[in-house]
Amino acid sequence: MNLRQLLFRLPHYLGASGSPRRLWWSPSFDTIFSVGSWRGQSSKSPAHWKQVVSEAEKIVGYPTSFMSLRCLLSDELSNIAMQVRKLVGTQHPLLTTASQRSLAEITELIHTALLVHRGIVNLNELQSSDGPLKDMQFGNKIAILSGDFLLANACNGLALLQNTKVVELLASALMDLVQGVYHENSTSAKENYITDDIGISTWKEQTFLSHGALLAKSCQAAMELAKHDAEVQNMAFQYGKHMAMSHKINSDLQPFTKEKTSDSMTFNLNSAPVVLHQEFLGRDLWIKQIREAQEKGRLDYGKLRERIKAGKGVTSAIDLCRYHGNKALEALESFPPSEARSALENIVFAVTRFS
Repeated sequence: MNLRQLLFRLPHYLGASGSPRRLWWSPSFDTIFSVGSWRGQSSKSPAHWKQVVSEAEKIVGYPTSFMSLRCLLSDELSNIAMQVRKLVGTQHPLLTTASQRSLAEITELIHTALLVHRGIVNLNELQSSDGPLKDMQFGNKIAILSGDFLLANACNGLALLQNTKVVELLASALMDLVQGVYHENSTSAKENYITDDIGISTWKEQTFLSHGALLAKSCQAAMELAKHDAEVQNMAFQYGKHMAMSHKINSDLQPFTKEKTSDSMTFNLNSAPVVLHQEFLGRDLWIKQIREAQEKGRLDYGKLRERIKAGKGVTSAIDLCRYHGNKALEALESFPPSEARSALENIVFAVTRFS
């Protein structure tokens, strides 16, 4: 799901006088903020991620995946492209929208390229049962070339936008991504990485680089393309930042909050609940728990998971997830009420709901 595309609809609700504009069609949501430790949702709002994605796609106006061949080859999309061509040279507002959709494509290309590059296999850790080494080497080469191809296309698309600030924002986001992923890889490459004491503040900094910067700066770039001022751009940045952080913490919590979890299911020892558990427990006791969970040189994740769930790390991570969710909602309040804003609020609700 491309959250960026949905946010990119927001500038077109903001007229010169600040009054909201309506799109040609979209579903309506009745969003209610409940009083409590975190902002709630109405009973009519979709509670699950798939429902939220489905409703958001309707507001965007077409399937959010630009990589779908069915979408790219459809007659409807071709007709839209033909109509846009007729508008070239005019000041029709649809052209601004098509510029923002290009930005959404570029952002998705960068994100996909990162995922492809992350799929590279560490050949030093391979065993004979994993398959022929030659095949793995070939797969790595294809992953590198494919990721580079996507990045090259993203850079070309950025240049075509002809907006220096947008280019600067996306370039800096790409730099943040590389820095964040490099740190993750260098940390996990250490033999004793499971005992690293990074602390939650350091975890936040690293997570923003590797997971939050692209969404935050893409949201800001969307407001720049729509020629909104620095204050509106900052609110868009804040929404993207806190939404990304909340989503990452939600993902980190899944091994600890799912009703059915296999004892053999692994989890990242540098994830939010684990880092918070380590902070509450103290470094010495954390190392002791890890050693107690090790059997014959392997870590018993089921045993360690139960130790972590018995502590304060999981509940604290849920609170942190909702904190970032509330911050994202606060940023959205600077925009006028609209279907796009309601959908973005429901996306926040979907990642901060754990019952």
